Amino acid sequence: MSEETIFTKIINGEISSEKLYEDDQCICIRDISPQAPTHILLIPRKPIPRLADASEEDKALLGHLMLKAGDIAKELGVDDAFRLIINNGANAGQTVFHLHLHILAGKAFSEGMV
Repeated sequence: MSEETIFTKIINGEISSEKLYEDDQCICIRDISPQAPTHILLIPRKPIPRLADASEEDKALLGHLMLKAGDIAKELGVDDAFRLIINNGANAGQTVFHLHLHILAGKAFSEGMV
């Protein structure tokens, strides 16, 4: 079995973090190095290393994460304009190998990034 990530330790309560939301499938915390005024991480409890490692059995979980991202954006009052990012692999900027979604808002984003 692979080494536990910082996200697993947060989920298990071994590392404290301000949880903005949690349910039986995921947690939501503030990013410790925000790239926008609102920068939230939505993390599944199931430790999937990368999006590319998800399987057919993860379909419902992935859908749940997408719906929760919208719900959380509404709760934070940023549902009119937010960016949702999933980095897949080190060369894509992933630094913690436990699937997570970045919800960024509160600033204008460049049109150059699609």
